[in-house]
Amino acid sequence: MSDSRPLEHHVSRAPFAPEDDHVLTADQERLYAASQWTMMWWRFRRHRLAVASGAVLLAMYLGILVSEPLAPYNLHSRNVDFIHAPPQTVHLFHDGVFVGPFVYGLDYRLNMTSLKREYTPDPTKVQPLRFLCRGDPYVFWGLIPMDRHLVCPAEGGTLFLLGTDRLGRDMLSRLIYGARISLTVGLLGIAISFVLGLTLGGISGYFGGWIDNVIQRLIEIMRSLPELPLWMALSAAVPINWDPVAVYFCITVILGLLDWPGLARAVRSKLLALKEEDYCTAAEMMGAKPSRVIGHHLLPNFMSHLIASLTLSVPTMILGETALSFLGLGLRPPVTSWGVLLSEAQNIEAVVLYPWLMTPVASVIVTVLAFNFLGDGLRDAADPYHHH
Repeated sequence: MSDSRPLEHHVSRAPFAPEDDHVLTADQERLYAASQWTMMWWRFRRHRLAVASGAVLLAMYLGILVSEPLAPYNLHSRNVDFIHAPPQTVHLFHDGVFVGPFVYGLDYRLNMTSLKREYTPDPTKVQPLRFLCRGDPYVFWGLIPMDRHLVCPAEGGTLFLLGTDRLGRDMLSRLIYGARISLTVGLLGIAISFVLGLTLGGISGYFGGWIDNVIQRLIEIMRSLPELPLWMALSAAVPINWDPVAVYFCITVILGLLDWPGLARAVRSKLLALKEEDYCTAAEMMGAKPSRVIGHHLLPNFMSHLIASLTLSVPTMILGETALSFLGLGLRPPVTSWGVLLSEAQNIEAVVLYPWLMTPVASVIVTVLAFNFLGDGLRDAADPYHHH
């Protein structure tokens, strides 16, 4: 190395000013000033699948507010000429000409060899859909008699987007009405299990000692009982002659009463960890009552976790109701839920011949998956130590 050129200098020659260090960029400032909920929201937004699931669920829950106008037919409307009719497809073009959304009318004949009802679309019967139209009368929310629908079949035509059942009732309309029961059964059940889980878990974790022991043994007994047989036994005890609404509330209470132990366990373990923290001891020394310490200092600290675990237990409730109604122990007709609709598809022949009777399965699967993805997203967002 006889080269005498000076080595290149890689250090910045700009003047060094230590006081510039304290100037935060706008982004940093936003980050430091953000509340816990804001940061949760930012983290949640990055979870695409969870955001999409949230949107799907929001649409479904908004839909149940207006089930009656959304459904093309009334829940109990029977199209006697179209029993087990297959789903009709919506077309836009007829013979290459744009007509707008329409369906082809169905021709019916009974196959005398297989005794199967056969429906064929008749290309001469073009039945344009009507929108924001008058159709089957219904009583909105059981209060206001109305007859407006978002979409109706053509005058004298039919519109069975998901086919019809054994009484000629439109499956899509029944699915939309059933969503109201199936989606709310979970929320009411959750409310009950939430209150029980928070209260018992909170008492158990905060006071410890013999109280904790009693509650933990109770939880162990509850968790060692097999879930489905227990649900079945309890729902079989609901008197048959009760009003459908009473049965509905009874089923939600049963689902709620059996679902709290998991939540109580989570609350207890969190409280045991948090009550040793300094701020908690300080509050006690200042004379705060246990209810205040739990409510004001401890619960807000893992509220986000609770929200996530709640989201994950809604599908359990929905599946519970579906299973019970499917077995004929939950809700019974005339109340319509997805489980009730599926119980009509129990007959294997019906499923082979008329597969569209199984469509409620799809809606149950979509709902349960959406809740699970949303719960995962919330759980990740709620965990301050979780970094993507």
